[in-house]
Amino acid sequence: MSTIAIVGRPNVGKSTLFNRLIGGRHAIVDDKPGVTRDRIYGSFEWQGKQFTVIDTGGFVPAQRSDSKQISRQGGSQDSRSVFENAIREQAQYAVDEADAIVLVVDGDSGLHPIDKVLADILRKQSKKVILAVNKIDDAKHESGVGQFFELGFENVRGISAQLGRSIGDFLDEIAKMTPKGEMPEDPKGRKRIAVIGKPNVGKSSFVNLLLGEERSIVTDIPGTTRDSVDSLMEFEGKEIILIDTAGLRRRSRIKESVEFFSALRTFQSVEKCDGAIILFDASLGVEKQDLQIVEYTIEQGKPAIIGINKWDLVEKSAATALDYENAVKAKLRIYDFVPVVFVSVLKKQRVQKLLSKCLGVMETSKVKIKTSELNAYLQPIIDKSPPFARTGKEIRIKYATQVDSKLPTFAMFASLPEEVSENYRRFLENKIRERYSFEGVPIRIVFRQK
Repeated sequence: MSTIAIVGRPNVGKSTLFNRLIGGRHAIVDDKPGVTRDRIYGSFEWQGKQFTVIDTGGFVPAQRSDSKQISRQGGSQDSRSVFENAIREQAQYAVDEADAIVLVVDGDSGLHPIDKVLADILRKQSKKVILAVNKIDDAKHESGVGQFFELGFENVRGISAQLGRSIGDFLDEIAKMTPKGEMPEDPKGRKRIAVIGKPNVGKSSFVNLLLGEERSIVTDIPGTTRDSVDSLMEFEGKEIILIDTAGLRRRSRIKESVEFFSALRTFQSVEKCDGAIILFDASLGVEKQDLQIVEYTIEQGKPAIIGINKWDLVEKSAATALDYENAVKAKLRIYDFVPVVFVSVLKKQRVQKLLSKCLGVMETSKVKIKTSELNAYLQPIIDKSPPFARTGKEIRIKYATQVDSKLPTFAMFASLPEEVSENYRRFLENKIRERYSFEGVPIRIVFRQK
């Protein structure tokens, strides 16, 4: 999967383009300057290629009307200095982390000095750049594209992120610029397990404890990039690759920036892995960022398990663990099939159990159910509670079968497959999980014409 970073000064349409590419409207308005959305990453497919796209606008502070901004340390800084430093940091991220960069400029307002700052940074690097001149809403505005060739890029495209104009041609260029991006299979069949979570939940301590106790590091995996660290270890007679995402470089004193880079390295590690251990901090409870990490992991089709770390810091009672688990499951909602293990890295409690459980969850993803058995179970359920189209017409599901896939995928052959609601799909998923569990494993249900 190739990674595309969208960069540019504020208010040029980065989030609009991001939403256009991922096919949704995930952007929100935040009261903090420059923070434009809740999600900074998404995925899409074009010409058979899978892409991760990153909207970098969320940590670039907008210039305020006042001449000063307060730094994290409490002192004042010139707002232009803070602004330009953040812009440079944004561009440097794109250079370091992405396979290709989309520099977005505003074709309506014209060339801006900050556009030149970004262009100067990007031109000095070896990464491929496409210059997207946004807000070219019709042919008569195409003349506004020419001025941006001054920035020194060969690949310049006039688009309208809002209206979708020329987005197809733009994506064709992206596809040409990027590698296939598929993570190659390990030649020895070793599975990659990512240890992920928000900052300071104990990811590195967890990995170091496993590696130190087992004394079985063979070598660091060569060729790894970015800030994750891949290590090879032997566990329960198997060689596995642990991906530790904790190596976060603090390139800025801006709090939003630290959180931004942390989130990015998390989902990049998810892309690389075959399964994930998601660490929560027991002393903080379940926070929004925890839930977003779980959601992204499952959306990417990765088997997962949650480790509640720092359990030694929680005051105990007879029902504490069960109550805590129930509270976690309630917040996970549709992802409540992800199992939970309580651990303390500091006290060395249940650390190996967590890793063992993760391997078990990954094995569960290989379960194959016979077609006859699946239909004998599901058909009475479907007959009793059939799906209905929006018009009120009953939809008949003839039979179901599990198709070959990296994850359990079930094809349901129906009379009106396009009319089956998401709620009914989830109903069938829950019924399958009631019988076959698939604990910690995302499953897919597709409806096809019978």
